[in-house]
Amino acid sequence: MSTRHGEQDNPRTGGRASDNRDDGGRASTNRDDGERASDNRDDGVRDIVVRAGGAALVAVERLAGGFGTALLALFALVWLAVTAVLSLVGVGLLMAPLALRVLHAVAARERRRLNRWGPELAAPDPAPTRLRPALTDPTTRREMSWLARHATLGLFLGLIGVLLPICAIRDTTFPLYWRLLPDGATSTSIGLGYAQSWSDVVAVALLGLGWIAIILGLTPGMARLQAEPGRRLLSAGADADLSLRIAELTATRAAALDAHATELRRIERSLHDGTQNRLVTVTVLLGAARRMVARDPAGAEELLERAHSSAEQALAELRTVARGILPPVLTDRGLEGALTGLAASCPVPCRIDVDAPARRAASVEATAYFVVAEALTNIAKHSGAEQATVTVRDGSGDGRLHLLISDDGRGGADENGGSGLVGIRRRIAALDGTLTVASPPGGPTTLKVELPCGS
Repeated sequence: MSTRHGEQDNPRTGGRASDNRDDGGRASTNRDDGERASDNRDDGVRDIVVRAGGAALVAVERLAGGFGTALLALFALVWLAVTAVLSLVGVGLLMAPLALRVLHAVAARERRRLNRWGPELAAPDPAPTRLRPALTDPTTRREMSWLARHATLGLFLGLIGVLLPICAIRDTTFPLYWRLLPDGATSTSIGLGYAQSWSDVVAVALLGLGWIAIILGLTPGMARLQAEPGRRLLSAGADADLSLRIAELTATRAAALDAHATELRRIERSLHDGTQNRLVTVTVLLGAARRMVARDPAGAEELLERAHSSAEQALAELRTVARGILPPVLTDRGLEGALTGLAASCPVPCRIDVDAPARRAASVEATAYFVVAEALTNIAKHSGAEQATVTVRDGSGDGRLHLLISDDGRGGADENGGSGLVGIRRRIAALDGTLTVASPPGGPTTLKVELPCGS
């Protein structure tokens, strides 16, 4: 009562207090909006820096790889020049086939490098290694043109791409070790200047930051410039015969469609023969229990218990079907964790050795998982093995995932004998991968799988 009375006696004071509270609320809201806007700006700047840094690291790696192939290209170019000069006296004619093989090998290596960093290049038909056909072969002419460009411009860009990070690290960290340098040693990575005071040291560190800015700003364009001649000249020309590749892709697509249809039939059978029957049982039991609940409560309780058990079994079967479509463990724990779970549930003792730290596309990881799952099922059913081993490795720069599955069983695996190898091969072919099976009678059985990762 006294508070209300005071408010009536001092209406203006109360009004000003209310206004002050409103102003405070608006000020607080404005501060919150300002903080959120500042956080959004910070997040945006952070994302830009992270993207720029990631692109620069990839570009430096590409330039370094291009530097390696450029050295090979320079060697091949010198060899071809020496062969051409010696051909004037006849000796080079004997050297020409080997020189042409070197040219084609260096070009093929560059194609593989470019395929790891972008769209796949369609390889041309095998080029001739005899001198007379090579003189009129369009593929050889394009490879020669690429060789001259990559051994000069590509080598220069690759060298810059290798030296820039070294200069950046050297100059940026100069304040940490400058006192350890002998007298008269230059202070910068470009061989200019001498550090005699901390101001000179700071100037060198700022030069290191300048190198970093150059790396962030220029190396992506340098990598594209280095790769452009290879992408333009090393791919199959318009006159190339791609009929074999078209036939291969047609067969691969047909195999992928067959594998997909097989998976749909398997899922349909699992749902129809398992889960659907369980749910029908639950419905029948619940109907019987409803009719019995009045005259026989104990019998109805028993039927409800059976219906509950059938519902749990149906749920378990649904989970099994869902894991068969795409195992959630792949997303949660990665390929290594998923394969470890497979090994734990395999009746045959299985050792897993995975050295593939980078995550791959979901289709690649799922294919690797199902290939291992089917192989371990085959080992448990048919091999009589006492030990199995699964090894997974990232390819050494070839952009592929390598799987090796072996057991010490009786061997003699036959793709036409219903062992499941046909299904494994179809899964792998759907990704344009390869499968090699070695299973002599008496064992051991070894499956070698290569899956392109599309990096």
